[in-house]
Amino acid sequence: MSNRIEGKVVVITGASSGLGESTARHLSSLGATVVLGARRKERLDALVEELTAAGGKAVAYATDVTRQADVQALIQGALDSFGRVDVLINNAGLMAIAPMSETKVEEWDRMIDINIKGLLYGVAAVLPVFERQNAGHLINIASVAGIKVFSPGGTVYSGTKYAVRAITEGLRHELGGAVRTTIISPGAVDSELKYGSSHDASAKNVVEFYKQAISADSVARAIAYAIEQPADVDINEVVLRPTVQEF
Repeated sequence: MSNRIEGKVVVITGASSGLGESTARHLSSLGATVVLGARRKERLDALVEELTAAGGKAVAYATDVTRQADVQALIQGALDSFGRVDVLINNAGLMAIAPMSETKVEEWDRMIDINIKGLLYGVAAVLPVFERQNAGHLINIASVAGIKVFSPGGTVYSGTKYAVRAITEGLRHELGGAVRTTIISPGAVDSELKYGSSHDASAKNVVEFYKQAISADSVARAIAYAIEQPADVDINEVVLRPTVQEF
């Protein structure tokens, strides 16, 4: 019996570690064809080798989501290799926590470039494909910090994740019908995200906060749940946290 994931072509950004890597493994184990994008091509290649050795189908492309041409090439690579794209998971992200008074403008720019513009580049690349197919699924990784401002130090990061939720909800209104949209809003999940802060005090606080983190597999299972629903069912948002997380 089909699990409604088997045979789907799934593109994942930020796939070289953490949520993206775990999601690639999980979906591949369920029979999905995975197309992996990230900057660290050597890690992607190792993951592709692992998945294909286990009988899966996977390819990888060096992708910096802050470059629109890279994201376009990632989607085109999926089309060239497999002829379609069924799901795009906009997962690449940066969390640089610091008080606003530190005025870390370069980090603000970087978060906006990756968390918002990188996601929009993915949308721009894949929407024409979904429209031609009259089918598709956009899954955007937000955060509980997009529901409640992460404080202290998370003002700009939260702003980017509020934007992810707003953009995804707007897409749901605009697209409807054949194209599904899902927001995944995790709490503390074990990944490299916690190492994105250059402000020493904030970095220590983040690492301490993430001691309660749950595994990235938890997010992978939530993503699979959204994908495996019948075509007329749209899981609009999943919020998941460690049971002990108060924020």
